[in-house]
Amino acid sequence: MFNFLVTSSVGAWDDIGYLYSRSRFLEYTSEDVAASFRELKKPQIDALLAMPCLFAYEGESEPVRVGRLLKIKPRDGMRELYIEYEFDPKVAPIPYEKIRPLQNALDIRGWEMSRTHWAIKDEDLFEVLTHAEVIQPAEHRPKVQKEDLPVPPPPEHQADSVGRFIENVLGLNNGSHEIFYRGHSKRSKYLLEPSLFRKDGAGNFTHLTCEDFMFRELLVSNSGDFGDDVYTLDRLVRAQHYSLPTRLFDITSNPLIGLYFACVSNQNEDGEVIVFSMKSSQIKYFDSDTASCIANLARLSQADKDAIDYSSADVRKFNKQSSVKRLLHFIKEEKPFFEGRIKPSDLRSVICVKGKHSNNRISFQSGAFLLFGHDATLAEEGSQDIAVQRIGVTNKAAILKQLDQLNINERTVYPNIDNSAKYIAKRFTFKSA
Repeated sequence: MFNFLVTSSVGAWDDIGYLYSRSRFLEYTSEDVAASFRELKKPQIDALLAMPCLFAYEGESEPVRVGRLLKIKPRDGMRELYIEYEFDPKVAPIPYEKIRPLQNALDIRGWEMSRTHWAIKDEDLFEVLTHAEVIQPAEHRPKVQKEDLPVPPPPEHQADSVGRFIENVLGLNNGSHEIFYRGHSKRSKYLLEPSLFRKDGAGNFTHLTCEDFMFRELLVSNSGDFGDDVYTLDRLVRAQHYSLPTRLFDITSNPLIGLYFACVSNQNEDGEVIVFSMKSSQIKYFDSDTASCIANLARLSQADKDAIDYSSADVRKFNKQSSVKRLLHFIKEEKPFFEGRIKPSDLRSVICVKGKHSNNRISFQSGAFLLFGHDATLAEEGSQDIAVQRIGVTNKAAILKQLDQLNINERTVYPNIDNSAKYIAKRFTFKSA
């Protein structure tokens, strides 16, 4: 296995260190490998430090370097990863022309060389380069196999019944913070990311680059359904309700709803309920200016989003960028008196939003959302603003029966006539003695 690190900043690998956005970590990385790095604690960092590295630049015009990582340090509440590195003195810079024929062997995909990211490849870097006679054979070079990867840590708490789950919930120390829940039916797979940011099994984004097209297509084909919506956030909530991938991540203030979603599918897999706690002062409402700024990213093309330069701390200079001006235009359509001063940090943040209860499903599920900004990420271990705890869930079938006794079932969680009919038919199905 090896780290594949790509940057668009020419000359960056000549510096002592480099800073990656956490959101770019594990792009183009197979799902089974990425699962071992859902958290970045000492075992995961040690594994990354043990792997060889291939350092490259976007565009394939610059040589690549072979080396290793010396340091990995999370920064800015886990939003960024700072690395330091060194090159292998026995391996000279390699022209990319020699790497291009080896892309399949190294699992380097076509789009990778046009995007800054950090991938982990399940291939033997030195074996491929040596076999192709790109480098000379050598002994004692680092080698990490998939079986050497750290096992994802278990949840802090466990529950095999509704009663045990409630005991865990009441026993959590959350101080005066506001609490929300999210149920995942497959603990080993699902991550703290909205549907828009999800990847396929090979680590490729499935919908991210088409966000603005999907949003507009849904509005064009179903415009009548969005007639009462005032803000872009309202439209995203409705689009999410109809299963369009969005930058919204559903959470609930009702722990039993979270438990239901942890149990309702993947019956043979362990589930979990993630518990989020945050200060009430950090929670936004549907008419928040910050929420409008982030939500309207959905209307911005991928090229415009990628063109935004966040390097300047000067807010005035930031807002003069053409892509940011276009975003401001969208915001002022719904908020004519918006001052026109977007904070760069707001656009890249994850915020909790309480939206309008515009349908029965959101009302019953006590729904709220985490709204993800541009290239934003919420670390699996939480952040300085959003604390995360986990309750593992087993014995799903028995828990679902107990939840049904508490009126938490398909009919009430998804309150429409179709699901009511399915629930009633299932409940009264003939069962032989």
